[in-house]
Amino acid sequence: MRRRRGIVALSLVSSAAMGAIALYQTGIIEHLPDLPLPRADADKVDASAEAYSRFDTPDAILGLGSYAATMALAAMGGADRATETPWVPLAMAGKIAFDVANAARLTIDQFVKQKAFCTLCLTAAAATFAMLPLAVPETVEAIRSVCRRHLQAAADVVHQSTYTHGTPM
Repeated sequence: MRRRRGIVALSLVSSAAMGAIALYQTGIIEHLPDLPLPRADADKVDASAEAYSRFDTPDAILGLGSYAATMALAAMGGADRATETPWVPLAMAGKIAFDVANAARLTIDQFVKQKAFCTLCLTAAAATFAMLPLAVPETVEAIRSVCRRHLQAAADVVHQSTYTHGTPM
């Protein structure tokens, strides 16, 4: 549960960054503050064509929805969900893997395409990357649970067929 709470907390950090960016991308605020560093230009990055390339929607709004889904998967189920409902942690792991791949792509795009970076974007990406190791232990436990279930089901079939077809072997 502690790791799952960490995933929720990191998703909230990413959501906070996406919320600020969404304010800019929807015109509610006119400028995104950034650190006074070379190539730090949040306005350039978050106003780029790339930032609106998915569904003709500001990517920060899509990010908010995505992080909400990640939080829901992390919060879903009880402490024993890896054995009771292993599909939930497996879905969460897949979602986090998707989030990590997307954060990596967007981070690379900032430097390659815009030749600039956005501190809020990098904060969200760092929080996203930090979720991955938190998800691994429960994911491994869920995989083991699924494997045990399949092995037990196979053993039951063998046992059942032995007794339905005559004498036991």
